Amino acid sequence: MLKKLPAVLVGLLLTFAAYAATVELNDKHPDTYTVQKGDTLWSISSRFLKQPWLWPEVWQANGQIRNPHLIYPGDVINLAYLNGQPRLTVGETSRSNFEPHARAESLEHAIEPVPLDMIADFLKRPRILSEDEFAHAPHVVAIEDNHLRGGPGQLAYVRGLDAQPGQQLALVRPIGRYYQFVSKDEKVPTGIYRQDLSGEDDRPSMLWHNGPQDWSIKGNVHFLGYEVMQFGVVEVTHAGGTASTLIVSSDYEVRPGDLLAPADTHPYDSVYVPHPPKSIPEGMHVIAFNDAIANAGRLQVITISFGNEDGVENGQVYSIFHTNDMVEDGTDYPPGSMHRFLHPNDAKVHLPREYVGHVMIFRTFPHVSYGLIMDGIRPVHVPDRLFEPDYRGG
Repeated sequence: MLKKLPAVLVGLLLTFAAYAATVELNDKHPDTYTVQKGDTLWSISSRFLKQPWLWPEVWQANGQIRNPHLIYPGDVINLAYLNGQPRLTVGETSRSNFEPHARAESLEHAIEPVPLDMIADFLKRPRILSEDEFAHAPHVVAIEDNHLRGGPGQLAYVRGLDAQPGQQLALVRPIGRYYQFVSKDEKVPTGIYRQDLSGEDDRPSMLWHNGPQDWSIKGNVHFLGYEVMQFGVVEVTHAGGTASTLIVSSDYEVRPGDLLAPADTHPYDSVYVPHPPKSIPEGMHVIAFNDAIANAGRLQVITISFGNEDGVENGQVYSIFHTNDMVEDGTDYPPGSMHRFLHPNDAKVHLPREYVGHVMIFRTFPHVSYGLIMDGIRPVHVPDRLFEPDYRGG
C-alpha cells in the first residue's frame, strides 16, 4: 500500500522504473514542493534526487504521462514510498477532487524540462560547416549604393549564389575552426582543439591547408569543421552570376565577405529529455566556451569534443571533472637538489580528478557538440574531461 506523507495531494503516480534500485534521494529532500513559475523539471528533480537527470524515467514508467509538459505552476510534487522504494506524485492545489481529468491550461504555461531561454541564441545561431561548404559558400561582395555596411531593408550583392527569387538564406560569419591532433607518442591522448578566426578577414587566409605547422612533426592533424555564427537572414530578389538579396534581418551590420548558408528549418529539438549516454568516446573533453572567457559556470554554454557521428546525441548528460594536474614536490625534491636530479619522475605528483558539475548536450554536429552546464560546484575549464553522469572520480 502506498503510504501517504502529511498534506500530500496525490494526482498522477510517477514511478522510478529502470533506475528504482539506484535512485538516491538528497539528504535534505523536501516531502512536498509546490511548483513555481520559472522552475524547470531539472531544478525540481534536483530538490528530491541526487541524480536529477533520472526524472525522464519517471515519465517513461507511467503510461498516463505521454508528454513531459504536464507539470504546471501550482502543482504539488510529493514524495511517498511503495514497498520501501521512493515514488513521486503530482497533484494540483486547485483541484476539488483527485480524479483524473483533462488539463485545460495551455502547454505554453507548462514547466520546461530545461531552461531553453538560457540557450535560445545557441539553439539557432552557431553551426559547423565542412571544409567544402566553407570554401564554396556564396559571399557578399557589396552593399547597395557602395555602402561599407548594410542593415535590414538594404540590398546585399552576393557572388556564387545558386538560388531562386524569394528563397531565404542565412547570413553567417566564421568565428573558429576545429581540428583533431593524433600524437605519434602513444602516451599522449588524442585531442580536439579550436582555433579562433575572429581576427581573419579574408577566406583564403581562413581556409585549412596543412594545419598548425609547429605540430606537424609531432603527429597527424585532422580538420573537423568551421564554426560560423548565424546573425541574419536575406531573401533573394534577383538571381544571376551576382545575385541581389534583401537583408531581412540582422543582429549587426552586414559587410563584404560575410557568407551565406542554407536556412536551417529545424536547428534544434523542441524538447530535451536528459538521459545517461550508452557509451563515452575516449578522451571526451571541453574544447571551448561560447559565452565565457577563462572559465564557465552554471547555465553557460560549452563546446564538447565529439559529435553525432561519434554517438553523442541531444539530451545526454555527462559529469565534468577537472583534469589530472601535475605539480612538482618541492619539499622532498627541492629545485636544484641532487635528489631531484637523480629522481626527476618521483618529483612529479599527479593530483586527483576533481568533480566540477554536469553538462547536458543540446546540439550536435558530426564531430563537435554544444552543451549547457546544468549544475556544478566549481568553474569549468578547458580541457576538463567528461565521464558518465554517475562517475565518482579515480
